[in-house]
Amino acid sequence: MAEATTDPVRLPPTVPLPKPVTAVAFLAAGSRAVKALGRRYGSAFTVRMPIVGRAVIISDPAQIKELFTAGSDLVKRPGNLGKIFGPGSTFSLHGAEHRERRKLLIPPFHGRRMNAYEAIVEEEVLRETASWPEGQEFATLPSMMRITLNAILRAVFGADGAEFDELREVLPSIVGLGSRMSRLPLWARRDFGRFSPGGRVARLRSRYDAVITRLIADARSDPNFVERGDVLSMLLAARYEDGRAISDSHVADELLTLLAAGHETTATTLAWAVERLRRHPELLARLKAEADGEGSQLAQATVWEVQRTHPVIEGTGRITRTRIRLGEWVIPEKQIVVVSMVLAHSAESNFPNPDAFDPDRFVGNPPDTSLWVPYGGGVHRCVGAAFANMEMLVTLRTLLRRFEFATTDAAGESHHSRGIANAPGRGGRAVVHRRPARAVDAAQVLPV
Repeated sequence: MAEATTDPVRLPPTVPLPKPVTAVAFLAAGSRAVKALGRRYGSAFTVRMPIVGRAVIISDPAQIKELFTAGSDLVKRPGNLGKIFGPGSTFSLHGAEHRERRKLLIPPFHGRRMNAYEAIVEEEVLRETASWPEGQEFATLPSMMRITLNAILRAVFGADGAEFDELREVLPSIVGLGSRMSRLPLWARRDFGRFSPGGRVARLRSRYDAVITRLIADARSDPNFVERGDVLSMLLAARYEDGRAISDSHVADELLTLLAAGHETTATTLAWAVERLRRHPELLARLKAEADGEGSQLAQATVWEVQRTHPVIEGTGRITRTRIRLGEWVIPEKQIVVVSMVLAHSAESNFPNPDAFDPDRFVGNPPDTSLWVPYGGGVHRCVGAAFANMEMLVTLRTLLRRFEFATTDAAGESHHSRGIANAPGRGGRAVVHRRPARAVDAAQVLPV
């Protein structure tokens, strides 16, 4: 267990490279550079980077667990994304305030509500893929982006209309610009005018806030407000233990967090799934057979393996609030510690034959969340993890029931950084043919 200490600082070995060289290596080689450093220095090392300064990288499961379970008096989450989403986002909250907010956010994304969300996802998959071309290669990532954005919008707001059209236009721009801005120093994120990144985000955020203000007013004036099952209505109705409501500005920040964080990462993972399945024909055939029935065990294992081998987010961090002991290391105050998903997911000690794409490793054997960490961990674990998992399972099942995916022996697609998320370099390209009509109701949604 991580604990406060006054022992002398003892950091993992430092990579002896200047900050600019390290930055260029990470930008140019990405996960390859991280793996190379892991082979040279082991499961923990220290790097010096522009903007963030010194960073401690860890991947040992015991140390990951210690970091994720450390109390809020010892560590906090970095505020780079919180500054994008706003002060009312869970990315900006700490300690008791964060715990109280998290309790109000979890109910909308668990339990029986998932059944209604499944129908929404399937409808969006069918709507998007109706225009897919047959027999010619195309990138699936743009379609996955539209599917996941429309699904989360409908789950959050419960309907469609002019406001949703504007959000469909504004949100992708906020996500794209915001993810790139999160890597910039604070001074570079300021609003220097309408053409600066900070200025563009500020203007997009104003448009977003105006739409959310209207939607909040519409929800409150709805005579059936108490019966509504959308996330917005549940957050407006939610109360802390002392009876306080979440302020409207904080509701707007939380909804932006859910909409932005819950759409790009899921879409990118789905594009990676397509990229992987086309290169594993036997697995693809087994998944198609499972989709034609009522099972989902292999599909679930496949989603987990895609997330292991191609983590969309390569790491997640904490900042120490005091000097702490973490395993064999003593970490000073105000030090960023990064859990490397790349190293944790590719370690032979964690996953035998880690370079192989092998979903069978997870069939009937769910991953250990101190080794497999695509959703983060501890009190900061993604609140929408269950929704994202359901969304991926329903999307894959629907696609497999309606399309034959042509396989390929081409080399796998390289990683392409979209700022925070790492996507297939060619967009998860596919060649599809529609399957003969099946004797199932197109609207039927089976449990996943």
